[in-house]
Amino acid sequence: MPRIPREYSETGIYHVMVRGNARENVFIDNQDKGKLLKIIFEKKKDELFLLYAYCIINNHAHFVLKELKESISNSMKKITTSYAIYFNKKRNRVGHVFQDRFRSEVIKNDSYLLSAIRYVHNNPEKAGIATKEEYPWSSYQFYISHDSKVFEIIDILKYFSPVPEEAIIQFKSFSNQIEKRKFLDIQERKIINQNDIIFFIEEFLKNNNMEKTDLHNNIYNKQMADLVIELSTRFDLSIRKISEITNLNREKVRKMCRKNRPHDSPSQG
Repeated sequence: MPRIPREYSETGIYHVMVRGNARENVFIDNQDKGKLLKIIFEKKKDELFLLYAYCIINNHAHFVLKELKESISNSMKKITTSYAIYFNKKRNRVGHVFQDRFRSEVIKNDSYLLSAIRYVHNNPEKAGIATKEEYPWSSYQFYISHDSKVFEIIDILKYFSPVPEEAIIQFKSFSNQIEKRKFLDIQERKIINQNDIIFFIEEFLKNNNMEKTDLHNNIYNKQMADLVIELSTRFDLSIRKISEITNLNREKVRKMCRKNRPHDSPSQG
């Protein structure tokens, strides 16, 4: 079947989403996420687009972009192709990295733009990964930073106030408001057989000479953390789901996930 033509944005601004082929994780570790950011900022330096917001999750990423020198299709093709080459080489694999072409929706006005930025920044909370303040792989950190030098972010903050300090305060408040609009999202989660998860946990415990009751023994904290990270990355499970399966306290699971991520913000270069 022929592809449906991509809707054209009169403002030149789009909310864009890419996701892993078969909904697999394609931004698996911090090096992967950092590489994608490096590629994006390299293309941005070439004035291909303006970047209003981004958020990178393990199996997908969101961007709010404005076309400049090239169409959004050409810019995204350059970004995804560069990343796919890196990803396949790193893992000695071949084949598609991303599922189909990227998805996009037009941003029609300023109100829609601000809502899209809020939606993108709140993705980690929606996924049960971390709060937007804690998550290092989104542009939210630049918005609330008083030393931000990103030109388009400064322009966005001016919608809230011409005074930088007041603009950041109002932006934070706006970011915490409930989003009523519907945006592009991962509508189909990877289908995981519950028996596969149970088998994996049983094998993990066996290989570590543990019983399931040992998961609540602080002596095995390292093993518990390793299991939590494996369940998160291998099966793309949320913190809530991991807590239910392992019967571990949800906050404890959250802390284990947080401890295995760097808290410093990624650089632009």
